[in-house]
Amino acid sequence: MQRPAPAKFELLVRRDDEEDFELRQVASVVGYLNSRPRRVELESYEVSELRSRLAVAPGFVLKNTTTDRFLLLSAQERFLWDQMDGATSLQEIATAYVLKYGEFDFEIIPSLLRKLQRAQLLTFEPRSRLRAALARNRGRVIVRALELALTSLERIRISSHNVQGFFQALYHYGGFLVFTPIAAIACAVLAVLGAAAALVLFRDVRDMLEGFGGRALLGILSVKLLFFASVALHQFVHGLACIHYRRRVREFGFTFLHGFVPTFYIDVTDIFMASRRARVVTAVTGALVHLVLGAVAFIVAAKAPAGGFTQAFAAASGIIQWQALVVALYPFCFIEMDGYHILVDALGVPTLKHDAITYAKRLLTGAGRMREGREELLWIAYVVLSTLSVAAFIAFNVWIIFSATH
Repeated sequence: MQRPAPAKFELLVRRDDEEDFELRQVASVVGYLNSRPRRVELESYEVSELRSRLAVAPGFVLKNTTTDRFLLLSAQERFLWDQMDGATSLQEIATAYVLKYGEFDFEIIPSLLRKLQRAQLLTFEPRSRLRAALARNRGRVIVRALELALTSLERIRISSHNVQGFFQALYHYGGFLVFTPIAAIACAVLAVLGAAAALVLFRDVRDMLEGFGGRALLGILSVKLLFFASVALHQFVHGLACIHYRRRVREFGFTFLHGFVPTFYIDVTDIFMASRRARVVTAVTGALVHLVLGAVAFIVAAKAPAGGFTQAFAAASGIIQWQALVVALYPFCFIEMDGYHILVDALGVPTLKHDAITYAKRLLTGAGRMREGREELLWIAYVVLSTLSVAAFIAFNVWIIFSATH
């Protein structure tokens, strides 16, 4: 059963100096407030609680058992989800929210509806804001071209849903070694050796990267291709970790992230139904691919002839791999990568980024504080640390470029 479109008024309008009527549509706020969202049937979803060590209320994982889509919900969103029975209007849901929590967040219901729509936990498909904005301005040639380009890129998706057997075989024929104590020790030794090699190399960054010489384009392309392959390996290790904890790998493939960034991806969301330790290990082991590859690259660069192409290529690869490691595991950078998911899982605050940014916007616009307490301190810490971290990351890369060119 599809959710009906928001109600609207249609008026016949005629000016005094005209004979014909004109049809005008007026959106009805009353009709929207009286709409009654309905969640999918009970057998089509599953809810798992994430216990919290910091937040007053726990978080939840909501799974669509039909499509295997997963959502992280706050306690407030879980409360709203429970109200969406098809008989309660949005106005009544909002009233129940106020009675329950003593305040109202005007963004929480529209935001939750969009999340549920994308996960197919309500009965209609959403349109992104970007695509809606493009549709409104389709009369412009540039807008039509941009919309066509985005549509073309969105359609480029190579994937397979029948990958469980492949990853099980990969795990059986050697993949299990990744999760042994020997692998952990080898990873630590490589990290120490790689760090020592990097310290030696960074004494003169310009001489280290000079080896590209007139082959700068070849060097850039080679480094990018190696990094692109490491992203695929990163996803493979995530899949092996999922198998290690006897959960299912749903999908593996290639797509364009956000419509234009080429990347590999793997769907291991079934790991949310396992223990917290399993979720942490799954996140960390994938990111450690960049630690190992970066360490090996730095060791090769330290042993290669000074000023040569091999040294420059290996050193640049090591820098990019270790930057990818930091971005993947460091939670304070406004990006929901592996480290961020580990943090919110440990704290039990699945909507940390959204809540922190919303809180900061309210302070900057003078709308006031959302609530006081430990969560407020966490939001402030997240925004401040993320802002400083992004600034430091940009500064480091500027320094690398400046040192290599001067």
